[in-house]
Amino acid sequence: MRKRISQIFGKIAGTAFPKFMQDFINSNYVKYFKIDMSEFKRPQDYKSLTALFTRELVIMRKFDEAKEVLISPSDGLCLECGKSNAQKALSIKGREYDIAELLGSALEDKFRSSEFDYINIYLSPRDYHRYHSPSDMQILSALYIPGDLYSVSIKALKEVENLYAKNERVVLKCKIGEGKILWLVFVGALNVGKMKFIFDERIQTNATASFIQSYEYENLRVNKGDLLGYFELGSTIVMIAEDGALEHNLFEGKTLKFGESIGLIK
Repeated sequence: MRKRISQIFGKIAGTAFPKFMQDFINSNYVKYFKIDMSEFKRPQDYKSLTALFTRELVIMRKFDEAKEVLISPSDGLCLECGKSNAQKALSIKGREYDIAELLGSALEDKFRSSEFDYINIYLSPRDYHRYHSPSDMQILSALYIPGDLYSVSIKALKEVENLYAKNERVVLKCKIGEGKILWLVFVGALNVGKMKFIFDERIQTNATASFIQSYEYENLRVNKGDLLGYFELGSTIVMIAEDGALEHNLFEGKTLKFGESIGLIK
């Protein structure tokens, strides 16, 4: 039911209504969620809510270009970060998710007894919804895992154990630095029309497919700051790094902006 509701919402949000009506919808959405539009076009310049959700920056943000600096892949709120314990990580205090279950077959057997560093970034409806590469990296694979579409709000995370590993998600397995592995997990959520990945149109989310889909890449390299794709509404990005791959400088509750330095790659 949640998936069907999200599909319907996505269709409505993607509809271009008559301009006077669309201007009213967009302006009130911006006002209700108190969205800062100073880096974007005017609300009335977007032909649908989806176009507004997925808005581009008018001017690309500057970030530290040093190879060892890790940047935030998106705007959002750091809900939790730290080191896993028995391959469990916190979604919020008092609630855990299972990293092996979250990553599925993107987690190689050699990591099945390892611990990890993790960062959870929640994107609210007011945030910039595009996501970018947090470092120079090679994308090794993309794994689509079908699942439910629970809300990923703080209230929902308090109520549903292991929520991230229950929801639909796309896992990018990447190589960073001197060859360490970083997994970027894009978690679907209630009313998220779709997650898009510009490097591979085959990846279809919030779809009718009920089976896992895996895509391998031989020489797919991206630079820090490159656009990877976008959510068609707010959701969550989970960053999982193999032990010793990075050192973050975040804390619970920190507001983030895409391009902000959040740690170092070792």
